[in-house]
Amino acid sequence: MNDTRRQQCVRLPAEVTSFVGRRHEVAEVKRLLSTSRALTLTGVGGVGKTRLALRAGLDMARDFRSGVWFVELGSLESPDMLAQVVIEALEIRHQSARSPLRVLTDFLADKSALIILDNCEHLVRESAVLAEALLRAAPDLRILATSREALGFAGERILPVPTLPMPGPDGAELPIESLARSDAVRLFTERAMAVLPSFALTEDNRDIVLEICHRLDGLPLGIELAAVRLRALSLRQLLDRLDDRFRLLTAGSPAEPPRHQTLRALIDWSYALCSEKERLLWARASVFAGGLDLEGAEAVCSGDGIEHEEVLDLVCALVSKSILIREENGSRVRYRLLEIIRQYGLERLAAHGEQGELQRRHRDYYRELAAEARGQLFGPSQVAWFTRLRHEHANLHSALERCLTDPDEAGAGLEMATDLLYHWITGYYLGEGRRWLDRALSSGAGAPEARARALWAGSWLAIIQADVPAAAEMLKESQNLGERLGLEEVLGYVALYSGMIAMCEGDTDGAIELYEHALARHRALDDPVGTTLALIRLSLAHSFRGDSDRAIAMGDECLAVADAYGEGWHKAYMMMALGVDVWRQGDLERAAALEAESLTFNRALGDPLGVGVNLEVLAWIATTERDHRRAARLYGTLRTIWQMIGAPLSGFGHLARYHEQCERLTREALGRSAFETAFEEGARLSYDQALDYALQRDERVGERSAGGGERPAAKGTGPLTRRETEIARLVAQGLTNKEIATTLVISQRTAESHIEHIMSKLGFHSRAQVAVWVNEHDG
Repeated sequence: MNDTRRQQCVRLPAEVTSFVGRRHEVAEVKRLLSTSRALTLTGVGGVGKTRLALRAGLDMARDFRSGVWFVELGSLESPDMLAQVVIEALEIRHQSARSPLRVLTDFLADKSALIILDNCEHLVRESAVLAEALLRAAPDLRILATSREALGFAGERILPVPTLPMPGPDGAELPIESLARSDAVRLFTERAMAVLPSFALTEDNRDIVLEICHRLDGLPLGIELAAVRLRALSLRQLLDRLDDRFRLLTAGSPAEPPRHQTLRALIDWSYALCSEKERLLWARASVFAGGLDLEGAEAVCSGDGIEHEEVLDLVCALVSKSILIREENGSRVRYRLLEIIRQYGLERLAAHGEQGELQRRHRDYYRELAAEARGQLFGPSQVAWFTRLRHEHANLHSALERCLTDPDEAGAGLEMATDLLYHWITGYYLGEGRRWLDRALSSGAGAPEARARALWAGSWLAIIQADVPAAAEMLKESQNLGERLGLEEVLGYVALYSGMIAMCEGDTDGAIELYEHALARHRALDDPVGTTLALIRLSLAHSFRGDSDRAIAMGDECLAVADAYGEGWHKAYMMMALGVDVWRQGDLERAAALEAESLTFNRALGDPLGVGVNLEVLAWIATTERDHRRAARLYGTLRTIWQMIGAPLSGFGHLARYHEQCERLTREALGRSAFETAFEEGARLSYDQALDYALQRDERVGERSAGGGERPAAKGTGPLTRRETEIARLVAQGLTNKEIATTLVISQRTAESHIEHIMSKLGFHSRAQVAVWVNEHDG
């Protein structure tokens, strides 16, 4: 096995422009963090605290085996969500009912990591409390924060970030080569060349460039904003305009510190140089949290002075003026405002008297987006919608907060939180989704139909978190509402999730009865989501009871529904469930193929629960194949996965007996020492490394059992399974696929799949060859 655990996990935003200077400051950050565990970079907005933190974090990545992580807090409006935002930034797959702070402290306890908390100035107290709690729980953790003021907690070191160094009064006498190496001049020159490729620092313009940098006080953001103006102005014009702006600002606010005056002057000037409609779009775009896309800008920012068709040109103009920062996100482009630019825009929005109206538009847009995503849940655009919602998570959070802090909109918040059910389940947000639903339900707002739907949605989240009593209570209320109002859909989902609880409690027969009741209702309503969910659970339950034929029939029907709609997520879970049953039958290769295909989808989607169950089945397969060292490593990775999620086999607890049996067999085969060594090797793998390893099914060097040699075939696996042998005999009798399906009470598709697999195993290309083989072996 390659020693991949030394590869570092670095989750830092990409640098979209070159990093200039700061060698001394970077070295000082590294020195201070080597002797203390917490460092806060302080300084005026625009001085470059974030860029310095990012560069230092990148340089120190090798010092932290658990990674370097960046947490952007500038757009966070609710202090109560601070720990949750850190969880999401650290990509912790958390689905337990533990508090976010407990999840963080548990996760980081044994980690050697650096966390960068950026833009803490509006959350000083909360950031200090969080930092102290994390540092107490995790002895190998370091925290690097940026803020306009110190956070003020025990053990914090402070490093004021200065403006960029510039030549002193004698700078005009320096050789041009020395002047060009000055950080402030170099930054201006590089940014000027980016907008005007023909620009160069020369003897003719050196004095003006130096004067511009002095006027800007060496402030990096100011230099960058000023350099953009060279698209329209000469250097001399730029300097003259700067003088005008500074005189106006100083006259208006003599008490403001010089560097605040400098930055305010630059942003004011950038604003003044925009057209009226560009200014309006800038102000309106500031209502978004965490960025926006073009569709959002068109929906929220148009009207009252901006036509819908004008938005694209205005966005392009603000990008060219470095107000909006363009970022690629897969096939979509998003735009972001630096936090100081966003805050300026919010001030202007308030001055225009538009802030309340724009917040309402923003809230309504994301309510509609959530509803549209729910409508597109089951179909070919499913993954694109899941991805889009993740990019919009900060905006969804902001919209929900606005709904639930306004009593008149709390009902809309209840519906929105329910519409986002799959967003909560398929990513990092399950605990957050549970809290939004609990908060909305506790408000008592919303129509009875909406409340009934929110209750069964909340029950699913509670089941995944292994909070069965809360789930049962929610289902009871949902059922009462459904029966009183005659809501068939609600009653179908109540039966489905009640069946899950029955499986958790060991009542397989009762669960099957409830699942069948749910399936009948969902079929009658032509609800493909409820239908596939019920079929997945029925397949698992029948398999658990030992009825493989029924399990596979349910699975085939589910796959057919999913394929008819071009759906992927439920299909991946169905393949996982079929993999369990095929493994039980002894067809290990097919089981592994099903799990690998399901795992590949769940990994791409970022669904931690699906990934965990896939890894479970792959570990059981390895045990059955007597590939015990590989199995032990997979059990090690599972410890990490289930710790992150918070509940082993969350929502699939009835499968725990397979885990216990297979892990016991692996321990016995390897012996205590060898098992623990391999187990810890797996546990040390990162999430991505663990998934890479699980999918490397053909890797066999060093993966043999303790006895060495080739992997022996598992008992009953070859060349055909019991079911395949039965089907091969029917083929030899001359039965068609349809007749085989009727004889065995399976679907024709299942029969065809078995026959294809039989011929593949035997290396045959015709049914006649299968018949000859059967006659030879039965003879």
